[in-house]
Amino acid sequence: MHRLNVGKFAFAWGITIGFYVMVLGWLAMSGWGAGIVHTIASLYIGYGPSFLGGIIGGLYAFADWTIGVAIIAWIYNAMLGFGR
Repeated sequence: MHRLNVGKFAFAWGITIGFYVMVLGWLAMSGWGAGIVHTIASLYIGYGPSFLGGIIGGLYAFADWTIGVAIIAWIYNAMLGFGR
């Protein structure tokens, strides 16, 4: 198994999920996905079904997922050495 580049892997996930959350906030302005946006808004202050709310949520999700995935990738890399 190959080691993950923690920074690149985490950044890619942060960009992907941040973009998804941002677009979801914008789509919720028309009612689509409003329930999911409401649920996510309970975690991300300022997130909501509006243009600015989508951007705020996207930034929160980017930071949240980048940090979380970096931790997971670091643990993955650390576990590669075990069992040999």
